[in-house]
Amino acid sequence: MEKQKPSLSTYIAQFLSYIFHPLFMPTYFMLYLMKVLPFEFVGITDWQLKLRLFSVFWLTAFFPAFAVFLLWRLKLSASIFLRTQKERIVPYVITMFFYWWMYYLSRNFSDQPIALKYFYFGIFLASAAGLIVNNFIKVSLHAMGASGLMMAILLVGFYYPIDNLLWIILATFLAAIIVSARMIVSDHTKQELMVGFGIGILTQLMAYFWVL
Repeated sequence: MEKQKPSLSTYIAQFLSYIFHPLFMPTYFMLYLMKVLPFEFVGITDWQLKLRLFSVFWLTAFFPAFAVFLLWRLKLSASIFLRTQKERIVPYVITMFFYWWMYYLSRNFSDQPIALKYFYFGIFLASAAGLIVNNFIKVSLHAMGASGLMMAILLVGFYYPIDNLLWIILATFLAAIIVSARMIVSDHTKQELMVGFGIGILTQLMAYFWVL
């Protein structure tokens, strides 16, 4: 029997899963802050701001992803896609380290939005919660990242006197699209997706009230 080819919706869902990978969320949030809160970066040249954006990508996306690649090449993981709960334990710990480091650094910078402080602390809490819940279910990292970004953008509108409605709508729509994509192409259950979504929201709220 001939194997059925993936549908167009499957290809689109896979594409969305790649470009909106949870490791990219800190970089996307930084880009968002650069767009809506330029007054918070006063005193930083354009070149310095680009370097800071690059450092966010380097520390929160490249290094964690490279660590997963090394685990796979050293045969400590069966796949770079981390399909089992056991394979996710070490990447969780590595990611927690980088997120905590970004939060630690953000506390010592006065020339950047305070939103970065609660966001970094929030994603650190999310990774810690994910590691704990991972003992019971394979929680969706995509759902966690999407809802965390959505809630962080919503909280920016609460803290700063800016017109943030359009961004909130876009972030909510994006979160719905990401979760829908994962329902199509991942082996996650609805429970795993919803738990991940809830963790992303709750940890950003906790970080917001803790930092502020």
